[in-house]
Amino acid sequence: MESKRLYFIDIIRAFAIIMMLQGHFIDTLLAVEYRDLNLVPYAIWSYFRGITAPTFFTISGLIFTYLLLKAKEKGNEKERMRKGIIRGFFLVFVGYLIRSPILQWLSGSFNTYFLVIDVLQCIGLSLILIIILYFLSGKKTMLFSIVSVSIGVLIFLTEPLYRGLSFENLPLFFSNYISKSNGSIFTIIPWFGYVAFGAFLATLFHKNLHKKKFKLKAIVSFFVIGLILIFYSSYILSEISKITNIKLFLDSASYNYLFTRLGNVFIYFAFFYAFEKYLKFPLILKIGQKTLSIYVIHFIIIYGSFTGIGLKLIGKTLSDWQAVFGASLFIMSVCFISFYYVKTNAFLYKYFRNIFDTLKGK
Repeated sequence: MESKRLYFIDIIRAFAIIMMLQGHFIDTLLAVEYRDLNLVPYAIWSYFRGITAPTFFTISGLIFTYLLLKAKEKGNEKERMRKGIIRGFFLVFVGYLIRSPILQWLSGSFNTYFLVIDVLQCIGLSLILIIILYFLSGKKTMLFSIVSVSIGVLIFLTEPLYRGLSFENLPLFFSNYISKSNGSIFTIIPWFGYVAFGAFLATLFHKNLHKKKFKLKAIVSFFVIGLILIFYSSYILSEISKITNIKLFLDSASYNYLFTRLGNVFIYFAFFYAFEKYLKFPLILKIGQKTLSIYVIHFIIIYGSFTGIGLKLIGKTLSDWQAVFGASLFIMSVCFISFYYVKTNAFLYKYFRNIFDTLKGK
């Protein structure tokens, strides 16, 4: 029987975190004169950089939901749901923590920029929402699967309706989760859509993983659906708009980055799932399992968490080859620190869970 362990998940996570490291480094330090989309290397880099976040959000929804469904098999889904809620709030907490300019606060300087929402808060809240949807679905896998994919499609289709909303009447803390007008990098919509699609995929893997030729069918399906989403989703949306006379489909087709990026993610999935057995190197799997530590460390080094002192102070001054060499060295350094000197995940999560348990009166 084929192992139930989905190694390609850790492989994709490793690839995504490495892409994020080099992407943030180059974007922060590459000189302006090299940022020309007419230059083929930069155009290719820019395109693939845009796939990193969708991949991360989709794989987060997949792995979390898959583990939840596995826990259901063993009869301990309540514990998994509890851990998921703690994990979600923990990610939100860390997201705010690494943006806290403590030295500025100590000097008496205060602003609200640390309240902007980044990837950790968005993923943390998304995990909590997945648990809520699972609970509201009566913990029925089939219903949850339908709800997840329906929400993903709905969020992507309705993006033109909420794209420019500012929600000025909401408190800043809440509006930052749904509006980029105050500087948030990620917002819960549309990014929860990718997590929802990941949750839907998890239900398919959980149900069919040990069926004959499932892996081949999954790879082919990822590849074919990915190509359709990349090259034909805009056309399909336009045709639906003509048939239904609903302008929303046309608006969605006119700025169709969500479905096309999902198509790119599916192509990634097809590739890494197909070559899973050739990429199961211990180093790659370890990187995929240490993504939070790596994210926190890289954020501190580049953006100067707590102190404001980071590589960003160098400014956009590096040439193309300097940026490539520097990014390679940066990736190796961050991974080395994460592996051998820092236990961010275990250390912070342990104490956060203890606080959560204490508040519950345990």
